[in-house]
Amino acid sequence: MPTQPELKAACEGGLRPFGAPLLLVDSVTEAPGHAPGQVVVSGSHAGASVVRYALAAQARLTVFNDAGIGKDEAGVAALASLQAAGVAACAVAHSSARIGEARSTFEDGVLSRANALAQALGAVPGLRLRDWLSAASSESSPDRR
Repeated sequence: MPTQPELKAACEGGLRPFGAPLLLVDSVTEAPGHAPGQVVVSGSHAGASVVRYALAAQARLTVFNDAGIGKDEAGVAALASLQAAGVAACAVAHSSARIGEARSTFEDGVLSRANALAQALGAVPGLRLRDWLSAASSESSPDRR
């Protein structure tokens, strides 16, 4: 597990999954106003109410918590809406990371759901988020091109 200084370095430019800066926000409502094109890792649920914030953030990829999926898959409803809007999005299992804590999403999260755009980037349920984003950072580094 990365230490706090390592995670801070990752967020400040050391880790660039898919060539994009990494932004950790406890709530996706904090993402708009940051530079577009980032990989946003949030502690937010992926319910329908987060779509407007995820769209406003103009992220390359947005990661949420599945919040236990819920009735009629309400905890991941945003994934389909974001897919329709052309945004890659996925969620980590609520049993793997604390809801509301981006640091836990990044460090502990295990993917549970992904829309087709996130799947095209390599998101597969069962993958550890940190491992996937780290591998995506290595693959997109200038030294590997």
